[in-house]
Amino acid sequence: MSAGDTNRIRKIVHVDMDAFYASVEQRDNPELRGRPVVVAKRSPRAVVTAASYEARPFGIHSAMPAMRAAKLCPEAVFVPPDFTRYKAVSAQIREIFHRYTPHVEPLSLDEAYLDVTEPLIASPSATDTARAIRDAIRDETGLTASAGIAPNKFLAKIASDWRKPDGQFVIKPHQVARFLTDLEVGKIHGVGRVMRAKLAEMNIATVGDLREIRPAVLVDRFGRWGQRLSELAQGIDDRPVKSHRVAAQISAEDTLSQDLLLSELAPHIQRLADKTWNNYQRKASRVARTIVLKLKTSDFQTLTRSYTPLAPPASALELADIACALRDRVERDPEERYRLVGVGLSGFVEDDSGMQQTTLF
Repeated sequence: MSAGDTNRIRKIVHVDMDAFYASVEQRDNPELRGRPVVVAKRSPRAVVTAASYEARPFGIHSAMPAMRAAKLCPEAVFVPPDFTRYKAVSAQIREIFHRYTPHVEPLSLDEAYLDVTEPLIASPSATDTARAIRDAIRDETGLTASAGIAPNKFLAKIASDWRKPDGQFVIKPHQVARFLTDLEVGKIHGVGRVMRAKLAEMNIATVGDLREIRPAVLVDRFGRWGQRLSELAQGIDDRPVKSHRVAAQISAEDTLSQDLLLSELAPHIQRLADKTWNNYQRKASRVARTIVLKLKTSDFQTLTRSYTPLAPPASALELADIACALRDRVERDPEERYRLVGVGLSGFVEDDSGMQQTTLF
């Protein structure tokens, strides 16, 4: 049986390293152990990449402004990120994963899905396999990991957060309905603040509440996402673990040296479009159809605008032109300023034959 075979109950493990970047820093510098560590440059333009567990009780978390983190915890130790080192440790951890199963789907440097339905070792259960993996990570890297074990990826990812740090939690097939009933709907990946508010308008606060809504009602309200919500509320997630994930997006972004108006972003968009196009030409084996413009306001609100022409962009110049034009779809105060800009390509397809050029304007 393969990892993509849906005619049996899968055993999926989601492994999530505990405060990975901060933990690597504490491991490599004993003076940082037991202290609140913030992985970020201590500068007005920086954001927090990671925070140690000692820093989190102060309200510090990733993606917050570094200067706010400094105010929340004046005694915090700031360490600039070292991604070369983090990638090396991540590669070491992935090598451990592959001793137990060939079916490994990395999500980032610090987390991955593993299908251990048929592990490469003699193991009585997926729970024991997950424990063996965590033990190997601790013994060989000096770091800790948490794990979730469940019949599918949706549940395993939720479960891995249940016993953090340095723990694991299992959801067996017969426990799925009971586990989901009282779960806050915000625990569903993709249900953020805006979606929670929309669901609250429908008196939906838990996954159990969501399960009571007819699928047709959710589809009518939210389209395909409504269908997906209905399935997840029943614990249904048929996605296999994909050992070779194809990049969903190729992009480049920069935090600007000073906040700029929307009308002032064109040179930066053009520069980032060139960088994205060069990466696309080097890395992509498929055709990208969608152009994405990403912006972050001076108060850290993230905005994205995208466009899918009938024919994909054929050059860096065309990519830049479309990305610049997407600014017209940002209906905000013209005096608002932006601290970050990004340009991306997504919507990859195997073949662009038969497509016709259209216009954004």
